[in-house]
Amino acid sequence: MPTLLTTMSTSFSQELLISTLVLSLLVPLYFYLKSSRSKSPAVLPTNWPIVGVLPSLLANLHNLHDYLTAVLAGSGHNFRANGPPGTGMRFFVTCDPDNVRHIFTTNYANFPKGAEFAMIFDIMGGSFFTVDGEPCRRQRAKIQSVLTNPRLLARMTACCRDKVENGLLPVFTRMASTGTPFDVQDLITRFVFDLTATPVFGVDPGLLSSDMPPMNRAVAMDTVMEVALFRHTVPASCWKAMRRLNIGPERKLAAAHTVLRGFITEMMERRKKNEGVGNEEAPSSVDILSSYIDDPDYQDDELLRATLINYMIAGRDTIGTTLPWVFYNLAQNPRVVSIIRSELSPIAAPKAEAATCAGDIVVFEPEETKSLVYLKAALYESLRLYPPGPIERKTVVADDVMPSGHEVHAGDTLFISLHSMGRMEGVWGKDCLEYNPDRWLSDDGQKLRYVPSHKFLAFNSGPRMCLGKDIALMQMKTVVAAVVWNFDVEVVQGQSIEPKLSCILQMKNGLTIKLKKREM
Repeated sequence: MPTLLTTMSTSFSQELLISTLVLSLLVPLYFYLKSSRSKSPAVLPTNWPIVGVLPSLLANLHNLHDYLTAVLAGSGHNFRANGPPGTGMRFFVTCDPDNVRHIFTTNYANFPKGAEFAMIFDIMGGSFFTVDGEPCRRQRAKIQSVLTNPRLLARMTACCRDKVENGLLPVFTRMASTGTPFDVQDLITRFVFDLTATPVFGVDPGLLSSDMPPMNRAVAMDTVMEVALFRHTVPASCWKAMRRLNIGPERKLAAAHTVLRGFITEMMERRKKNEGVGNEEAPSSVDILSSYIDDPDYQDDELLRATLINYMIAGRDTIGTTLPWVFYNLAQNPRVVSIIRSELSPIAAPKAEAATCAGDIVVFEPEETKSLVYLKAALYESLRLYPPGPIERKTVVADDVMPSGHEVHAGDTLFISLHSMGRMEGVWGKDCLEYNPDRWLSDDGQKLRYVPSHKFLAFNSGPRMCLGKDIALMQMKTVVAAVVWNFDVEVVQGQSIEPKLSCILQMKNGLTIKLKKREM
């Protein structure tokens, strides 16, 4: 009988051998493709002997989302791809809404996230983000009970309003008074990190405090998403071998895991220290952690830690990724800004007259923006073009036939390109590449049109529909209303605005803007 050590050694040797063989074939082919690629990608990626489509994918990785969009537009919204033999890389890529409905709703049980997805996001292993089946249903029910707690919702609403008034707007006002260009993505990252962590732990990390401390925790979360994309696009044997050798992206990821685990421990200790001491940070049992810490299903420290990281990433990534794109879109579309201000005017006028806000800065209560139709349409339009999670991954359990007529087989990996779906003429019309909130409005402009979730997938669809959707929209509307009403936003010219290589659609180089205080 082989010993466990011998088995592990053999497994690692196999991973290393496969990785070496694959990379020895890929590297020269990759550099050849990179040096000879044209600006217009082929309709379909080349399916090379032995290595499959992997070189084409790697050669276009710098521009992955636009590359997939071009390929999907030229192939009828669907294409099949294979990696090197023995790697298990068999892909079906789609942005077809009918296929999406089949995957996410009609035959949902046949398309779980799967074991490899859980390995890719191992920092959240066992939490809602990575599990399927009955564990997913149980954890979803738990999350729903947590996020519908009226006291917690009230605290999250109050936290958002306070962070906007006393955190974000003072910085914006200072930048406007000096005319100083600044990276709004960096500032929004700080704001959203604090906004997410405060109701999770009952204490404020203070990334948006006056001294602007280092953002190593937020950077660690970014690293998780960046390395996850790398893991998605190479054979599992490659990244597993790198993980064991602690080299390349895996070394960076291991350091990020250490930072995140340390952050969770620190925040839990701060919460215990503050509990019951009578200061304003005392959680008074109105935080997400309180709902889990005594739950018998979450007594395992690893599961509790993974769950808290899950909340942090889910809460942070949606609005933290979306808001910079919203400001970018609004800065290019003054007509849209004018309409939003007209919608805000009846709410803002009595506030300005009462002069309750220092420096004539108007702050909108979250409840006041709840019914604003055009503001919501403007947010949806940014989410259509720049979904925070641009790609979804699923696994095929049993052979099936897609509504498009394509066959998929057990063990295949499905990639659903949300980024591409928002840019398909066959889905959104000839103006699909234009930022146009009017497409979301009814004929009379008084309400939003119904758009099914399998066509607009920013908040997922089917049994995994995002439970925090209303909270995220409340937070984004509160921020955007305050910024649009009080400031003119100008994007500094000469920037390269492009997505980062990540599982979330952050801007690679940030977004440098200048602000000017509006004359009321």
